[in-house]
Amino acid sequence: MATRKKAVTPPPTKLFVLDTNVLMHDPTSLYRFEEHDVFVPMMTLEELDNNKKGMSEVSRNARQASRTMDEVVTTCEHHIEQGIPLQEPSRGQASGRLYLQTEAIDSTLPASVPTAKADNQILAVVMYLTEKRKDRHVILVSKDINMRIKARALGLEAQDYFNDKVLEDTDLLYTGMRELPPDFWETHGKDMSSWKEAGRTYYKIRGPLCAELVINELVFQEGEKPLYAIVKQKDGPVVVLESLIDFTHQKNNVWGIVARNREQNFALNLLMNPEVDFVSLLGQAGTGKTLLTLASALTQVLETKRYAEIIMTRVTVPVGEDIGFLPGTEEEKMAPWMGALEDNLEVLNGSPDDGGYGGEWGRQTTRDLIRTRIKVKSLNFMRGRTFLNKFLIIDEAQNLTSKQMKTLITRAGPGTKVVCLGNIAQIDTPYLTEGSSGLTYVVDRFKGWEHSGHITLQRGERSRLADYAAETL
Repeated sequence: MATRKKAVTPPPTKLFVLDTNVLMHDPTSLYRFEEHDVFVPMMTLEELDNNKKGMSEVSRNARQASRTMDEVVTTCEHHIEQGIPLQEPSRGQASGRLYLQTEAIDSTLPASVPTAKADNQILAVVMYLTEKRKDRHVILVSKDINMRIKARALGLEAQDYFNDKVLEDTDLLYTGMRELPPDFWETHGKDMSSWKEAGRTYYKIRGPLCAELVINELVFQEGEKPLYAIVKQKDGPVVVLESLIDFTHQKNNVWGIVARNREQNFALNLLMNPEVDFVSLLGQAGTGKTLLTLASALTQVLETKRYAEIIMTRVTVPVGEDIGFLPGTEEEKMAPWMGALEDNLEVLNGSPDDGGYGGEWGRQTTRDLIRTRIKVKSLNFMRGRTFLNKFLIIDEAQNLTSKQMKTLITRAGPGTKVVCLGNIAQIDTPYLTEGSSGLTYVVDRFKGWEHSGHITLQRGERSRLADYAAETL
């Protein structure tokens, strides 16, 4: 007699309890848990209320989170304790339910944990739900490391909020370049066609590697006949490679600067290319990100007149203690943050001994001319602006959130080029990590767009001391 098969019951969905910092970090986080349910304790709502005043990014997010929650709650007519379906308000992004704390929870925390603290009251809610809902997998979601440590110490499950992370491992981040294998021409040379056009050589190839290549990816092959090229077109299995301009040669210098290594050469090819509207440069201290960008910006503003002026901005996050209010206009207030700009302009202006500047007078005139074409702007006043024919440089971009990055890049009007510079190993903004930085976000999202390019600079060119410090400290 055939035995009847047992019906397989689907595993119950998880119940995520949200800490306040998750909602203040991402106001739409309610919709980011797919089929799972979300529980918001009363203390989370209290803390949102306490943080809603002010003009900071955190305050704006707190207000946005409250509005999002209000939208969800108004869709529920009655029986709020049974959970509010998120399918409709999230427009299909989430299929779980939102539970709000509708009753006083009396859970006994250990005597060593003070109950007056907001974090501990949220932990009490997680403890209560874990005991009461044995059928559910209850998890606390918090951006606060100490909160997660306390939860685990009490035997509760806790997780970081991963949804805003572009990559788990930043070693997997797109570098913008690829070394071609030694047998590249043997495996890809069949039916190859090549031609010359406007001083550049083009190679039309097909082969197994073509599927992996990305538009505007820089490819190279060292050896007796080195190849440095960019992926110009990609049509299924067929790829067109375009040879690069050799910026390591003095005849192709950019404002007196030549590339000192392969990656700098790649970076200058992207920065000087009018077809590339967005460039991101990653690299540790001393790799030449700011110098190369400023040199190419000055060349294209003052010599070729491709852009009207240079606009430079950065996040004002201090490394040490804040030094208080700064006097003067917007430009004067930003001056202490723009030390990198001053240092690089000094290099680009050259010294009187270099010749070509007409001695000290010529050097001063050049400096004054450059000053009139570089505007330093604060990030705080960017909303609603449109930049036409500008060369926009976003320095220290690793300190921007993905939302701030979107606000900045969408300022670009017709004829504007945006360049993001940064080192994701030097993040000073609280709650931002290498995986969730706005710089990591744009590198990943712009990969493969025909008008964007990225390069990770690897070799430091500042000094042997700086290189050794970057490696060993």
